[in-house]
Amino acid sequence: MRILLIEDDTVLGAAVRDQIASDGQTVDWVTRLDAAGAAVRGAAFDLILLDLMLPDGRGIGFLKALRARGEVTPVIILTALDQVSDRIEGLNAGADDYLVKPFDLAELSARIGSVARRYSGNPNPIVTHGPLDIDLAARSVHRGGKPIQLTAREWALFEAFLARPGQLLSKAQLEDKLYAYDAEVESNTIEVHVSRLRKKLGAGIVETERGLGYRLGKA
Repeated sequence: MRILLIEDDTVLGAAVRDQIASDGQTVDWVTRLDAAGAAVRGAAFDLILLDLMLPDGRGIGFLKALRARGEVTPVIILTALDQVSDRIEGLNAGADDYLVKPFDLAELSARIGSVARRYSGNPNPIVTHGPLDIDLAARSVHRGGKPIQLTAREWALFEAFLARPGQLLSKAQLEDKLYAYDAEVESNTIEVHVSRLRKKLGAGIVETERGLGYRLGKA
């Protein structure tokens, strides 16, 4: 997934960014609402992590504006505001989850996965694809009971295909899922990761539509 983190606390922001990256996800981190607005206008995000108290305003207003425009991107609020009334306001404004600071980073990862699965239409973390048994929560793949080791990037790419079975994804779309806006991406990076997935999971796991993109195939 590509995640937008809106957090002005540099220590917490760095910790969350590193946690997301270690999970194999891509993160763009901004510290102000104006930068967040520019980010959502310029890129498609799979999930937003939103602080409520930012230097240039309240995150709740940003969330309400997002929903008023018809944006359905899932949002998890990360805030020190722990009153029941604050939680109610956040959820009623359109948040999908509400996590009070300080929080455990492993719990944040679990909540991100849970919200993402709900939006994909399948809240069950266990998925079967041909001979592959996939645990989305544990980020693990087994064939015939034997584990298959994927790197963080390989897992992120495989997860992107699993989330959109049958859908053709362009090279540019896949690069957006795997890399932040300021990352340097080699021209053949996606091809390299696709080749490795085929070697590990089966030659047909990713189908190529020449000049158009890739889609999930048979393992």
